[in-house]
Amino acid sequence: MKIIKRHLQDIISDKLIPGKVCLLFGTRRVGKTFLIKEVEKEFSSKTLFLNGDDYTTLAMLEERSASNYRKIFENIDLAIIDEAQNIPEIGFKLKLMVDELPGLRILATGSSSFDLLNISGEPLTGRSFNYHLYPFAQCEMSVLENSLQTMENLEERLIFGSYPETINFQTTGEKKEFLLNLVQSYLLKDILSLNGIRNSVKMHDILKMLAFQVGKEVSVSELGNKVGLSKNTVEKYMDLLSKVFIIYPLKAFCRNPRKEIAKSSKWYFTDTGVRNAVISAFSPLNLRNDTGELWENYVISERIRFNAYRKKNILHYFWRTYDMQEIDLIEDNEGKIAAYEIKWKEKTVRCPGFFNKAYPDAEFNVINRNNYTEFITFA
Repeated sequence: MKIIKRHLQDIISDKLIPGKVCLLFGTRRVGKTFLIKEVEKEFSSKTLFLNGDDYTTLAMLEERSASNYRKIFENIDLAIIDEAQNIPEIGFKLKLMVDELPGLRILATGSSSFDLLNISGEPLTGRSFNYHLYPFAQCEMSVLENSLQTMENLEERLIFGSYPETINFQTTGEKKEFLLNLVQSYLLKDILSLNGIRNSVKMHDILKMLAFQVGKEVSVSELGNKVGLSKNTVEKYMDLLSKVFIIYPLKAFCRNPRKEIAKSSKWYFTDTGVRNAVISAFSPLNLRNDTGELWENYVISERIRFNAYRKKNILHYFWRTYDMQEIDLIEDNEGKIAAYEIKWKEKTVRCPGFFNKAYPDAEFNVINRNNYTEFITFA
């Protein structure tokens, strides 16, 4: 079994300070529990590990009072609460712990954005450090691989993604089984547990439509017509799917609404293996007609992970004009613009004329199989 140290481990350890809560988000099965147990191992003082899926934990924390929490955490230096989104009013409870137990450090995980279940938001404003754990990033795996091994593993990562289990399973059968089970049994669990969200079939239908439209602009109205839901309901479902980190949007970059598309989005999957599992497509690349789309999804997702782990406040977009000039990825780094065209095969690509004229100070680069590791890994 490969043990890969997560990039966030040392960052979180450094942020475990009294008066703050470290919140770690990420999909189910992405490795949150393993990571926080590694953090716990290295913590030198006394810890208490609680699990939000456990009835004993729920009973212990049910009484929201300072006196109750003083008893529970007496002589405890670090409280770790896994799957915290399952604990009612956890945001208010964490706030009370922070305010009333001045020496206590707190680390909590959630498999969805805490505001999805209304358990964070205002209660923890100014009291938390927030981190997102993704499936393994190439910048994490490069520690154990040389450049040749990375190239050899690329096709597998495009097809099966980089969830911890898919990295460690030896056979394609095991990888397929895990991913199909992940999509069917785990990833939608938080959404379907919400009041008023009962139609898992429609949710799967929306995911399938998005899987076939990776790298393309998505019409919410068209999606609604095809799956038999209103535009508002489709938008609600897509928002929820993004809050449990299954998909994410790239919005259009626009500073000239007369020429550039402004109100449009492309949607990508956080993990390409999940995307392929949604449509049951695990064929090798030489038998596929969607290699370019998979490659684009993979590179953009890896770049977003890389930037997030570097704590870079970079905004990501795509760009297109009404006369169909386009660029796959735009990064806005506090006003500094960089543009990237993503190609599976190495080829000469010129910067679109209008973009070059409108943004003369912007960088323009082409990312392909020969140079992509420089784009998504630490130097």
